[in-house]
Amino acid sequence: MTTTYHIPALADETIEGLAINPHGVYVDLTLGGGGHSRLILSHLAEDGLLFSFDQDADAKANLTGDERHHFIESTFRFLRSQLRLRGVMDGEVDGIIADLGVSSHHFDTAERGFSFKADAPLDMRMNQRAGFSARELVNTYSAEDLARVLKEYGELDTTYKIASCIVRRREQQEITTTGELIEAVAPCTPKKDGAKFLTKLFQALRIEVNGEMEALKMALEQSLKVLRPEGRLCVISYHSLEDRLVKNFIKTGNFEGKVEKDFYGNVNSPMRAVSKKAIVPTPEEVERNPRSRSAKLRVAEKSEN
Repeated sequence: MTTTYHIPALADETIEGLAINPHGVYVDLTLGGGGHSRLILSHLAEDGLLFSFDQDADAKANLTGDERHHFIESTFRFLRSQLRLRGVMDGEVDGIIADLGVSSHHFDTAERGFSFKADAPLDMRMNQRAGFSARELVNTYSAEDLARVLKEYGELDTTYKIASCIVRRREQQEITTTGELIEAVAPCTPKKDGAKFLTKLFQALRIEVNGEMEALKMALEQSLKVLRPEGRLCVISYHSLEDRLVKNFIKTGNFEGKVEKDFYGNVNSPMRAVSKKAIVPTPEEVERNPRSRSAKLRVAEKSEN
């Protein structure tokens, strides 16, 4: 298993949640370091199939070379159409795994600009072929739009004040690096929880740059089409925004958590939660892999109807 690129969180729990049929068809929406994909392959028979998505070209270095394993260099927002191109029709997938967020590789590769711990170009694109980067975002968004992004995706306070700091700095000189961004928001950065503040700031910009929440919604909706009845969906999230979307979708079939009931008072939902609560890493796993500490796994099964 590759450990230099990314150590998969909750690996055993995810495989258990998938309840793998050795002859089935499985989809890994986030190949990354290939950890989850390798585990799935180890449970498949010769006629089993695995399709792995990743929009980051760097992930291709982690392909298994197994003829049962098919790589799709694309964002998972195109889940359904990409599978259909490869002959996998609606209702033919037995299980889907999504390990959301940013891999260790992204954080540790300074020049990608995902981390505030090193001065690097202000990039944050998961797909480096895409034109829109964090540099364009911080230098072109209005103060109002910056404040919206920081509030919605970073859940930060005083977001207009933070946005104003960014605008004032860029009026003097374009912000091109992570270091310059940190300097721009220094007047707004609390002395006590500076790292937490910057983590939320960088998270908000990254989510906006990559359209992560929209992509997640699209993939969840499409999962209902491609999964067979009783097919499994396993999603690992790392912050409350993602987890809330996944939880609501599993419980109600929508992202707002709006409960709809039938004539008899039963909740109408196209999915059934396999685990009532999110599954979290054990203390032993967190000790081995500190970046797993915020991981939450939710497992659901598509209803038969």
